[in-house]
Amino acid sequence: MEFIVEKIGMSRTVGTKSIPVTLLRVVPAKVCEVKENGKALVAYPHGKKINKPIEGMQKKYGLDKEFNRFVELAVANTEAGDLSVEPLKEAKKVKITFKSKGRGFQGVVKRYGFGGGPGSHGSRFHRAPGSIGNCEFPGRVMPGKKMPGHYGNKNVTVNAEVVEFDPDMGVLVIKGSVPGANGSLGKVRIVK
Repeated sequence: MEFIVEKIGMSRTVGTKSIPVTLLRVVPAKVCEVKENGKALVAYPHGKKINKPIEGMQKKYGLDKEFNRFVELAVANTEAGDLSVEPLKEAKKVKITFKSKGRGFQGVVKRYGFGGGPGSHGSRFHRAPGSIGNCEFPGRVMPGKKMPGHYGNKNVTVNAEVVEFDPDMGVLVIKGSVPGANGSLGKVRIVK
């Protein structure tokens, strides 16, 4: 069973042993159409401009104007209508998928944790990647060589433990940290 969630931020539990937690708000969603492969077309509100194809989908499934984003989710034993959050009450472990924070073009020190060279005495080798090639054989740069480039903005999936779920507020409390920026949307899948 999958759900769309919005990352609120991090906090901690108050007690004899305090643990760091991430707060995720379950986004209200409507099941539009159940497919035969165990998945369903789900609509949820998103701050996205409405265009003609989205208007057509809203009209087809009789949705309000606020439900303007569509996605396929794995939802078991469900029918068209509001997506129930009941399975989250008993959930103990979940898989969470978010897009990591994008950091743009970065060098090898930040991207891969390279050590770099001495900072003084005229070394001229500070945060550079160093030599990348080889001499006679094979005489080229091998595929997969760690080089400067685009860092972040990739889908990251983590296994997490559920601390608590508040059905009234729709807030899922997860132990530890979750990738992604506050306010970003991701998916939560219940693991049995």
